[in-house]
Amino acid sequence: MYVVAESAGGGNSLSLFLPFILIIGVMYFLVMRPQQKRRREAMELQNKLGPGDDIVTIGGLHGTVVSIEDDVVLLEIAPEVQVRFARPAIARVVTRADEPVTEADDEIVDEPATSTETVVEETPNPVVDVRKQD
Repeated sequence: MYVVAESAGGGNSLSLFLPFILIIGVMYFLVMRPQQKRRREAMELQNKLGPGDDIVTIGGLHGTVVSIEDDVVLLEIAPEVQVRFARPAIARVVTRADEPVTEADDEIVDEPATSTETVVEETPNPVVDVRKQD
């Protein structure tokens, strides 16, 4: 009878730890693994940076890469205005310098002007002054 009680107690400890093991497994697949993938993609993007690339920083600043040193990227944000950023501050690359320009990008489509302009009549102000006049 003593042996039967021990085997029943061992089964209960497994059933107590099973939910915790399942929660850790779910957290790994829903949180940690996608985060590692995003980190890997960001590192790959930052390693492929080159002069002439148009980029956006994590702060939303648009610029063109002028030069790259170890962990510092020199950006031109306006003509003759250059700023230094840490390489991890680059959020995304808008266009790469080595990408060929397609004909669709160069074409400017001139559409004929049409006379379908609509005339909007001015309507009176719907706000009425209801203050008491003295």
